[in-house]
Amino acid sequence: MICRVSGILLAFSVLLFPAMGFAIDLPTITLGVASASTPNEVSTAVQILLVLTVLSVAPAILLMTTAFVRVVVVLSFVRQAMGTQQMPPNQVIVGLSLFLTFFIMSPVYNVVNEQAVQPYLNGKIDQQQALEKAVNPIRDFMFSQTREKDLALLIDISGDQQPETVENVSTTTLIPAFMLSELNRAFQIGFMIYIPFLVIDMVVASVLMSMGMMMLPPPIISLPFKLLLFVLVDGWGLVVGSLVKSFF
Repeated sequence: MICRVSGILLAFSVLLFPAMGFAIDLPTITLGVASASTPNEVSTAVQILLVLTVLSVAPAILLMTTAFVRVVVVLSFVRQAMGTQQMPPNQVIVGLSLFLTFFIMSPVYNVVNEQAVQPYLNGKIDQQQALEKAVNPIRDFMFSQTREKDLALLIDISGDQQPETVENVSTTTLIPAFMLSELNRAFQIGFMIYIPFLVIDMVVASVLMSMGMMMLPPPIISLPFKLLLFVLVDGWGLVVGSLVKSFF
C-alpha cells in the first residue's frame, strides 16, 4: 500500500508543478557524459536538471497539500499537553502522521491514480490531460477543507479579481489558503485537548499549596494522573478517530 501511494505521489508531483506555473516536458533520461552537438541536446539536459530539482522539493509541497499538517500539529499538541517532553519521540509522531495521512488521502489518490496516472503511463492521454485529471481531485479535497475567509484573504492579498467559480481560483492561491485553514483547525483541536490536562494541573497545584508543599513542582505530581486519565479514556483512539473523522 505504501509503495503504491508513494508511486502515485511521485507521479503526481511531476504533474503538479505545471499547474503552479512551471512548464515541464518530461525528457528521456540516459546516463552518460558527452559534448552537446545540437541545441536540443542542451535543452534535454536542462530539462533533466529541472525535473531532478522538482523531485527534491516535491515531497514538501505534497505534504502541504494533504492532511499531514493538521495531523502532525494535533499530535504534537497532545504530547505537549500531557507534559511528557519527548515521549512519544518526534520520529513516532511524524511516522504516525504520515501513515494517517496515507489513510486519509487514499481515496483521493486512488482517483488520481485511476483517472490520471495510469492512463498517462499507458500512453492513453498526454501530459496536459493527465495534469488536469490529477490536479482536480486534489483541488476538490483542498476546497472542501479550506475556509472561505482564508481563501478570500489570499485572493485579496494577491490582487486578483474575485473568481466567479472555484475553477477560476489558482492553485498557488489555494495551497496557502488551505494551509492556513489546516493550522487554524489544528489549533482549535489543540485548545480542546489542553483543557482536561489544564484542569488536572490546577487541581494538583491547589492541593499542593493547601498542604504547604509549595517547593514541589506540580507537573511532577500531575503527570501520572494525566497519563492515567489519558489511558482510561483511550486517548489515542479518541484523538486519532476525531482527526480522521474531521476530514470526512
